[in-house]
Amino acid sequence: MKKFFSLVKFSHTLFALPFALTGFFFALAEQGNGMSWKLFGLVLLCMVFARSAAMAFNRWLDRDIDASNPRTAIREIPSGQIRASAALVFVIINSLLFMVAAFLINRLCFFLSPVALLVILGYSYTKRFTWFCHFVLGLGLSLAPVGAYLAVTATFSWAPVVLGLAVLSWVAGFDIIYALQDEQFDRNNSLYSVPVWLGGKKALFLSSSTHLFSAGFLILSVVLMQSALGTLGLGFIWIGTLLFLGLLFYQHTLVKPGDLRRVNLAFFTTNGVASLVFGFFAILEFLIG
Repeated sequence: MKKFFSLVKFSHTLFALPFALTGFFFALAEQGNGMSWKLFGLVLLCMVFARSAAMAFNRWLDRDIDASNPRTAIREIPSGQIRASAALVFVIINSLLFMVAAFLINRLCFFLSPVALLVILGYSYTKRFTWFCHFVLGLGLSLAPVGAYLAVTATFSWAPVVLGLAVLSWVAGFDIIYALQDEQFDRNNSLYSVPVWLGGKKALFLSSSTHLFSAGFLILSVVLMQSALGTLGLGFIWIGTLLFLGLLFYQHTLVKPGDLRRVNLAFFTTNGVASLVFGFFAILEFLIG
């Protein structure tokens, strides 16, 4: 079990989970509903199953690529810690459990669950044919706040969709930074990424530009959520927004063209903290604001 947790990088669930919970608690506040622990648990299960399926599928599909890349050769499948067939079974089980959990939520979530799986599993193929694979990854994570909102309301609304766009551009921007580590390897192996397409300096510029869009979408989503609730609240969500944007700016001071020593700090630590901080203050707003 420990090896499978490592395979799917379970701790990285924190990137999307706070945004999913933001969508969930916003929906409860908008509908005037009390807390449903059953529904809350099902949303958490959907997040865990979907992400586990997506990450394990990525590792299974990329096992030969990972084996030839010195940075990734130590991963569980190429190093022989987990058999490729076992990883594929793990993907299938988690995909089925995701659909079962979606079925137990409501019919709309169930009918949309194959679409969500198509996006999050299909991402793994994109580095083989498009420079914009980072944005497909962002699209997969952007489904989190929208899906959690649908779990409560079974209807679409602009606020969680715009929040999803903020997540999409945020994830795409920091994934471009992360891809700088494999720029030469990807180029030598005919793999696609923004750093391969534009080079390191221009890739960082595009990452910064993408994060500017993320900032705009995040601010707009907060305005839309407050408008939908008919209140300005206590301002907690704006504290979370400002801290998130500050950390967004900070990560771009950590990585320079030709200096990737702090990529992991920018990618894992800074973005993980940013997500948690925003989610904490947003949920606090919806619970007591």
